[in-house]
Amino acid sequence: MISTAIRLARVGSAAELAAAALLILGFPALMLAALVPSVPAFAAVTAVTYLADHYLHRKGSYLVNRLSKIRAGLSIRFLIRQLLLVLLLARLSLSDDLVFYGAVACFIAFYGLQAPHGALVTLIRNRRRMPVATRNIDLRSRVRIPDAPPRRLMHRSAEKMLHLDLPAVAGILLSTALHPAVAFTGTGLTVGLGCLYVLVLMPYVRGRKVPPRAGAVLAAVDDWLTGYKPETVLYFSGSKDSAYQVNMWLETMERLDTRPLVILRERVVLRGLAPTTVPVLCVPGGVHLMNLDLSSVRVALYAANVGKNIHLLRVPTMKHVFIGHGDSDKLASVNPYSKVYDEVWTAGRAGRDRYAIADVGVRDDDIVEVGRPQLAPVRSARGGPKDRVPTVLYAPTWEGWDGNPGNTSIVLAGENIVTKLITADPPVRVLYKPHPFTGNVSEAAKAAHRRIAALVEESAAARATDSRFTADSAALDRAKAELARIEARLAELAGAGGSKGDEAEATRDGNTDVDRHEETARLRAEWNDAYWRSFPSYEHRVIKGAQPRLYDCFNVCDAMVSDISSVVSDFIASGKPYAVTDSAAVGADEFRRQNTAVRAAVILSNGAAELGGLLDAVRAPAADPLADARAELKRYLLGPDEPKSIDRFNTALADLALRSEARNAGRQPRPGAANADPAETAELVDAVPGQRTASAGETAGAMAGETAGAMAGETAGETAGEVARAMAGEAEGVTAG
Repeated sequence: MISTAIRLARVGSAAELAAAALLILGFPALMLAALVPSVPAFAAVTAVTYLADHYLHRKGSYLVNRLSKIRAGLSIRFLIRQLLLVLLLARLSLSDDLVFYGAVACFIAFYGLQAPHGALVTLIRNRRRMPVATRNIDLRSRVRIPDAPPRRLMHRSAEKMLHLDLPAVAGILLSTALHPAVAFTGTGLTVGLGCLYVLVLMPYVRGRKVPPRAGAVLAAVDDWLTGYKPETVLYFSGSKDSAYQVNMWLETMERLDTRPLVILRERVVLRGLAPTTVPVLCVPGGVHLMNLDLSSVRVALYAANVGKNIHLLRVPTMKHVFIGHGDSDKLASVNPYSKVYDEVWTAGRAGRDRYAIADVGVRDDDIVEVGRPQLAPVRSARGGPKDRVPTVLYAPTWEGWDGNPGNTSIVLAGENIVTKLITADPPVRVLYKPHPFTGNVSEAAKAAHRRIAALVEESAAARATDSRFTADSAALDRAKAELARIEARLAELAGAGGSKGDEAEATRDGNTDVDRHEETARLRAEWNDAYWRSFPSYEHRVIKGAQPRLYDCFNVCDAMVSDISSVVSDFIASGKPYAVTDSAAVGADEFRRQNTAVRAAVILSNGAAELGGLLDAVRAPAADPLADARAELKRYLLGPDEPKSIDRFNTALADLALRSEARNAGRQPRPGAANADPAETAELVDAVPGQRTASAGETAGAMAGETAGAMAGETAGETAGEVARAMAGEAEGVTAG
């Protein structure tokens, strides 16, 4: 029942549910205490509502954040509490007392301070929001970016401002039993502290504490681009949850033979970006992006098919390549949008054939097989499990947007698969690592995931007490100690190069320390090794979060069960046995015909009765009937082992860059050019458009339109106007929320 309530209330734990209940029930209890009247009861309930409210905000509870939608937001809750305190004073026959009038005057003045406070906070945040945020780009020597206001002033500022009513509330309640002077002391403190908070914020909207205008920042970025001359760009736009799609390419970008640059379009993706030494530009505004000097770029790589790609695709001086974020038989791998690119790069022959069969307009001549450079960490199979319990990874994909039952096995087959694995005889170990999007669309998928995780965890607890399984506790303790040491050092490194106060500071100081970056990479590899040694090799595990990575799970398992997704194509690089679930029940033969990646797989029905074939292949690798088929399929899907994928990738980049250079120089022959008049040919060459260079007026107009809220004013009148607009538009949300 509690779990149902937690799900319905959309809170994360029983403690959050209890805090929410106390908060919601606290206000009727406050009214009752005011009407009785009972000062001790009112004081006790007031304390409970303060603490419950604070706890829910600190946890970022969905429920408390949604209260503003029903006109019960943060400011309203504080206001109601204060009105009930005034009601308590009236019921105590103090309506003619100076304490009563002092309380009313205090709360009116206090709420009068909310608007300038909210306006200043909004104005500071807008002015410190950069038109272009960067990482690993030196802007410090080109433009002055001042320090951010102290975090204690800006973080959860509305909540902090509202909590300044505590001295007044406490003083008024105490004055009912003590001297009226206590009330006036408390109300004076509340109003004084509120005024002080507003005054402390004011310097950050004027003078040298304000970042430069958008034009100066963009000019500094262009100056850096002119000096750096990027040659290859990785371009990405997406949601917060899709940051993994660009993160998977960062190590490849670091290994390019050309000068790389990453361009992002959303700030939320920048915040989720993995550490990298590659320069990163986050350009939210389309006009700003189109006015950047990217004339040195010869190849642009796209990891996702999204609408914002058009802002770079329009540039004719570079070649555009779709590289995607995985290789699978899903429809997304043959998206008709792909024909807008100059080339489409696939891992192996399978990708080329998919486009030919789909007939979506991508020409065979425009497809290049480059392998999957990201798969370098995946180790090949090296015999069977020998003297340990075999490990089977269950890594289902998510449910997708269209409700197709064939998207994921987790709903119809997941529990059957895990049940058969945890009850297998001889025993195996189960690692369960679901897709991070699981349950985002389907409640059934979310519920199935929870049941599967519970199955794995319950079986792990039961196995820990089973006398058949023993472990070297001393070795486990050493591994845990090593894990703690590594985590402490990683935390220290993260703190030393941690995130700055805000976006402006992160742009100014966001240069990666190469030594720290290399040490972090080495420690993460050591962490991964220690992690797997920190618990028994027979213990089932639910793998949550980003660490350990999926490829690390590939390397410790002996077989995998998954669905149609890039996970299967990637796992094939290991050469290990695998099974794929025919969740749509189309039949094994038709399933193989439709999906290239399952040609060497054990095909599972939703009942998972066929799992025995997979486990037999794990226990007796020499008798595995699909071993040769997996080796052949690996070459077909991912290309040959030699030359290495990163070398093929760099070769493809170099070839395309040369063709881009030739095209820009007008050396590429046009159809019919042999019979054309030389003067006409020269005219056509000169007519090839370069990157758009906006006039000063156009640039100023674009900047005014896109970054009006972020620009700093130079005159008192301009500042006053901005404050007025912020007070009118933004402070209302602060007060209501």
